[in-house]
Amino acid sequence: MQLNNEQKNMLKLLPGVDNLLEEFGEQDFYKEIPKSVLTSSIREIIEKKRAFILAGEDVSIDGLQSEIQDLVQDKTTPNLVNLINATGVVVHTNLGRSLLPEAALKHMSDIASGYSNLEFDIESGKRGSRYSIVEDIICEISGAEAAMVVNNNASAVLLALETIASGKEVIVSRGELVEIGGSFRIPDIMAKSGGILKEVGATNRTHRKDYENEINEETGLLLKVHTSNYSIVGFTSSLSLEEMVSLGKERSITVMEDLGSGTFVDFSKYGLQKEPTVQESVKAGVDLITFSGDKLLGGPQAGIIIGKKEIIDEIKKNPFTRAVRIDKLTLAALEIVMRFYRDERAAVSEIPTLKMLFMKKAEIEARAAKVSIILTEKYGDKIEVSTCDTQSKAGGGSLPLMLLPSSAVTIKVPGKSASYIEKKMRYSKPSVIGRIENDNFLLDLRTVSDKEVESINNAVANILEKKI
Repeated sequence: MQLNNEQKNMLKLLPGVDNLLEEFGEQDFYKEIPKSVLTSSIREIIEKKRAFILAGEDVSIDGLQSEIQDLVQDKTTPNLVNLINATGVVVHTNLGRSLLPEAALKHMSDIASGYSNLEFDIESGKRGSRYSIVEDIICEISGAEAAMVVNNNASAVLLALETIASGKEVIVSRGELVEIGGSFRIPDIMAKSGGILKEVGATNRTHRKDYENEINEETGLLLKVHTSNYSIVGFTSSLSLEEMVSLGKERSITVMEDLGSGTFVDFSKYGLQKEPTVQESVKAGVDLITFSGDKLLGGPQAGIIIGKKEIIDEIKKNPFTRAVRIDKLTLAALEIVMRFYRDERAAVSEIPTLKMLFMKKAEIEARAAKVSIILTEKYGDKIEVSTCDTQSKAGGGSLPLMLLPSSAVTIKVPGKSASYIEKKMRYSKPSVIGRIENDNFLLDLRTVSDKEVESINNAVANILEKKI
């Protein structure tokens, strides 16, 4: 590559890595920074400048130290950080799903900071089982004979199928062959478990005779999958749990239900769409039930398996169980969340997911009005702020048809697009994640707490900065 004189001169002006290391080593900001981090940051910025020069672009070495300092700051900041969810999606998969109650956070901290009886029976002084930490409370709330917990519901389904139906046929309605987040599909999980999928019925209608016609000596399981992340409406028909349990008993075949987003609370009592509860499935006589701990339940990521004791005992013996077992911090959080369900009033008032789902629109409107006033008073001459009606969602693949009446703050900046505002808010620290509707940037206040309002205030200031 032939360089011109200007490029040659600019390359000569670039300082050496060792020179900058020596220069920065005397400054307070860098004294606590690991040398490896400082060295890699300097080298990365210098190489970036060099590449720009060789490409013939205008390059300034003024502010070089500031760029290096910003990069060092980024490298020493954790990748997993808090942000503000102003999307209105309560169980937002990409933003960490359910928030934990304060009591659960405290218990997790206590357990993390010391030793615990994770697999130690204090009474006998011998090795214990981690499943016993939450088994009794889960059985108490659900009414099931036995329970165990693994790291997520996909693992729960896979483990159950591998234990019960490996090498056997599993009958499932064609309309229940769902795909969950991350492109994981029931047929794929079935294949990995060793179960042989037998689809019955049509996408929208499945009858008892469809199951009966496929049952044979190779049938190992009747599986019902709750379509929690989509809904088929119109000309539909499906076998009820009670009918499937009756059929299973007649033919001596195990019946399993994957509830997906399991809940212990009847949502219809709070004016929302009816969602089948875990207790209802147990009462119907289902042999085995799996559901998530971090969706409508409002706990940490976990897969909960409940049902007949002899089946749960077999699953516990499966060698694969160790690969998907739950850790002590998740157990600590889940136990506290489950204890709230002993009193439904406590669950609704203390579990953030339930609080946000059941929040009245008037409360959200009041919060939106408060945020609008704060932003208008501070930035009224530079931005346009208003409130509007909007609709929130449950999220997390749950309640797909349910839209929750909500209230939002709309932010406009003269001469700037909604996508520009969205990007600036996302680039703030902490990030504020809103949504764009009809070319307007919205902050849905259902998922924003009062203590997060100041962060929104700071993020709006970021909109008005020129640099992006």
